[in-house]
Amino acid sequence: MKTKFCKGLLRFLLVTISIGSQLSLNAQDLSSQINNKLEEKFTKNGPGAVFLVAKKGDIIYKKAFGLANIELQVPMETNHVFEIGSMTKQFTAVSILMLMEEGKLRLDDEITKYIPDYPTQGNVITIHHLLNHTSGIKNFTSVKGLNAIADNDMDPLEVIDFFKNEPMDFDPGEQFKYNNSGYFILGYIIEKASGMSYADFVVQRIFEKLGMSSSYYASHSRVVPNRASGYHKREAYINSRHISYSIPFASGSLMSTVDDMFKWWEAIKNHELLSKETTNKAFTNYMLNNGGQTDYGYGWHVKTLNGTKSFEHGGSIFGYKSMGVYLPKEDIYVIGLSNCDCNSPTKITRDIAEMAMKSVVVTKKIR
Repeated sequence: MKTKFCKGLLRFLLVTISIGSQLSLNAQDLSSQINNKLEEKFTKNGPGAVFLVAKKGDIIYKKAFGLANIELQVPMETNHVFEIGSMTKQFTAVSILMLMEEGKLRLDDEITKYIPDYPTQGNVITIHHLLNHTSGIKNFTSVKGLNAIADNDMDPLEVIDFFKNEPMDFDPGEQFKYNNSGYFILGYIIEKASGMSYADFVVQRIFEKLGMSSSYYASHSRVVPNRASGYHKREAYINSRHISYSIPFASGSLMSTVDDMFKWWEAIKNHELLSKETTNKAFTNYMLNNGGQTDYGYGWHVKTLNGTKSFEHGGSIFGYKSMGVYLPKEDIYVIGLSNCDCNSPTKITRDIAEMAMKSVVVTKKIR
């Protein structure tokens, strides 16, 4: 009896060790595959990037590539700070939803409640239309004359005056068309509804609350610890063009790190800022007037990746690009931040998310 027990225990231990080795190997293989993919894209002597992969709330991969500053030959580190461009829209959308929960605004409020003289050209344009890019308002980044004011520090109404008289692209709700103007106006609505500047609202109500100590409303004059310099590529790399952050404002003026963006996602996932019901509003695939889908919620694209639902958004601003992907079924989050607008992390971030998803399938089979 004792011999049979010992033999059975030995077999159990061998199987357990074998399974553990396979699980470990799987994790090693995933890291190796991610490394190989990223090392092909980001060279040691050029601008770089930082990537983070998390699964079920645990960081399973985090690594920096390339240089944070070419002139000083500063290697990129995982704590470097990047401008995140249009990923700012996530924070703007959540800020609006926070104010909605506090009863300070409604999603069906017309924008003329906050900007009485806004020329809606006979249309009813609501906060909902702004949030999911169905307002029909002209995208101000495509309006002629923007380059002439890009360096000017302007208050929000001055920028709104720049684009508000442009003809509408379509009637509200008729089409989905990605639109920075809508999110710019949302930033102004946040200021009116909260009595705080947009920058103060995001910093105090989100960054400080969540411990996002390396996230900022962007500034050229402020000393930002661990700031990664931004670059363009022409024939050679050049320093990124200057832009006043009053221009992108609530559509693209935030800075962060991969660790802080992971904190942000965990807070969204765990309903630290919004109720579950309100959070679901951000990830609803909204409908057009004709019943077609927008494939967009509030601040996130609602897509599929290899047959599974994904919530994702990228960002682009002079010198920087960013991309974040979350797979809710698998609870996988991937964030990539780059300090050259020549190196978009969009496709590679989605590829890494798919690789991580496949590793989950293998793990389930082993178990």
